[in-house]
Amino acid sequence: MNVLTARRGITLACLAVAMARGAAAQAIPAEPLSKGTLAFDGSATLGAFTGTTTTVKGQLLGAATILAVSGWVEAPTHSLVTGNGKRDRDMYQSLEVEKFPTMRFDLVRVDAGGSQGDSIAVTLHGRFTIHGASREAAVAGWVWLRPGTIRVRAVWPMDVRDYGIGGLTKMLGILRMDPKIVVRIDVTFGS
Repeated sequence: MNVLTARRGITLACLAVAMARGAAAQAIPAEPLSKGTLAFDGSATLGAFTGTTTTVKGQLLGAATILAVSGWVEAPTHSLVTGNGKRDRDMYQSLEVEKFPTMRFDLVRVDAGGSQGDSIAVTLHGRFTIHGASREAAVAGWVWLRPGTIRVRAVWPMDVRDYGIGGLTKMLGILRMDPKIVVRIDVTFGS
């Protein structure tokens, strides 16, 4: 590598950091959730499956920068569907949807990382409340800031036993669901 190539690489790295900091320093308006999807990937004795809902609501509270933003996102537990009626009934029973009708994430703060193209890597700090149990969480994701909209996508592992969710075995243990799932969220605030 010659000196000119090394200088260009350092310049590009500095520019990327400056762009991420500049985007992170941008004022964030208060915006209601306009659309969203919450999903999870699970596995069981009879194979892998996905549960999903688009019945999601929330609010992003405005802040001087993305680092100070807060807000919340929630979905009715009975709105999750897997495409298998029997599995859905078992899931609703395990989630005790009548007793715990919502699942929620309350965002407390955001840590911004580097940028890639028009997105900023972030860590979302907050609290999940599922099945009546609340747990602190730090979730890695990406944010896209565009005029009038803020999109957030994240994927993270979760152990449902941390939230007191049981009933993961059926037929005397012959059928089992793995308590470790992967949660995915894709939400847009604003128009």
